[in-house]
Amino acid sequence: MLEEHFFTCPYCFSNISALIDTSVAAQTYIEDCEVCCQPIEIKVLFENGELSFFSAQSIE
Repeated sequence: MLEEHFFTCPYCFSNISALIDTSVAAQTYIEDCEVCCQPIEIKVLFENGELSFFSAQSIE
């Protein structure tokens, strides 16, 4: 199942969204900002099917 999560781009500060696969408990991946196209490192943790941690960091 996919869950939409909104967050702020660490580069351009736009409010953007990511679709997160809830069937994978711990995830780290790179996704480009849909506004400025800069790469963002996304870290996600689900516990008992609920989002317990989300981080969107610039890659430097």
